[in-house]
Amino acid sequence: MRSQSLRVLVALLVGMTAGVLLADASGTAVARAVAFADVVGTLWTNAIRMTVIPLVAALTVASVAGTGATAELRRAMGRAVVVFVVLLLAGGVLAMVIGQIAFADFVLPADVAARVRETATPSGATPSLPSLGQRLIEMVPANPIKAAADGALLPLVVFALALGFALKQIRPERREPVIEACRGVSDALLVVVGWVVAVAPIGVLALAFALGARLGGSSVGALARYIGTLCVVLITFTVLLYPVVVLVGRMGFRRFLAAAAPAQALAAGSRSSLSALPMMIGAAREKLGLDAAASGFVLPLAVSIFRVNVPMAWVVGVIFLGRLYGVEVPLLTVATVIVTSTLLSFSVPGIPSGSLFILAPVLVDVGLPAEAVGILIAVDVIPDIFKTTANVTAHLTAATIASGPAGPTVS
Repeated sequence: MRSQSLRVLVALLVGMTAGVLLADASGTAVARAVAFADVVGTLWTNAIRMTVIPLVAALTVASVAGTGATAELRRAMGRAVVVFVVLLLAGGVLAMVIGQIAFADFVLPADVAARVRETATPSGATPSLPSLGQRLIEMVPANPIKAAADGALLPLVVFALALGFALKQIRPERREPVIEACRGVSDALLVVVGWVVAVAPIGVLALAFALGARLGGSSVGALARYIGTLCVVLITFTVLLYPVVVLVGRMGFRRFLAAAAPAQALAAGSRSSLSALPMMIGAAREKLGLDAAASGFVLPLAVSIFRVNVPMAWVVGVIFLGRLYGVEVPLLTVATVIVTSTLLSFSVPGIPSGSLFILAPVLVDVGLPAEAVGILIAVDVIPDIFKTTANVTAHLTAATIASGPAGPTVS
């Protein structure tokens, strides 16, 4: 698996480099190459995504309905929620400290800011997002089949939880066949995932090439400090999660490092923590030895609602935009942004840069123009690689802590 992770990382670097080098080139051959890479990358991503919904549903039902799972799930959920909140707040504080230092003397030329803003939302339209009340209503799916077809993971988890707890109330002879069926489906899907992971370098190479060809080198030049600062915050936070796992989760450093690396590589290449979920579940079971509640319930729940990158992205973005527009953003205001982003992170919509669109009204509250969020959206592609990696690492961290002690801490 270690060599597989290396191949995925090499594919990511080679694909991105080749794409950037050809970004300014013109001609039919280049256009066809990008189009072909899009097809290959999409096919590979779809192959992973086709396993996620049934895998999550089957694992959740089996974990909840299994004998003795109720108390175990209650403990795991309680620990997981505490870990979610603590890590979200810690990430925001870290971003505040690093952001204040990085942007202390920074002013971006107005003409550069104007050009980036113009390219951020070409159509000038902002997606219509549901209200918080509507999101809460949609958590309980009127049609779980439609929720599964739409890829709405959180409503599906709610339905699977209800089904799992309901199964616990019926006679064992009626319950056990359903549980065994769910376990059989999840085991078979993990085999399919293994096949898809085997060709991961090809899929990641195609995705990275298409991304680099579209991004080019000019897009990151003017905003290098913002991109670099956010990436440094995300990388630093990800690295700091390892001692948390060792000290709080009682997990060996090398053991966690080896288990998390494949999922991190896949997440960085696909920029999707959802795509990395099957690999995280496999790592939690086989490498970390976590219990069924952690691997079959906490991880799907974390992927559904736990986006540890949101406070970090919001804080760095607010500090940067404050410097850009010459608006003083006091530390108390930044602290308010940390709390707000922590609360709203659990309801971020599943659209590209969804958390940044939610940031728009917050910018108005701190005295910044709402349309300034377009600058952040325009350059979100590169930080998104590190956002996804931080998310995946935090998901495994939360699952490890929620599972409780897992053996020696020396390996």
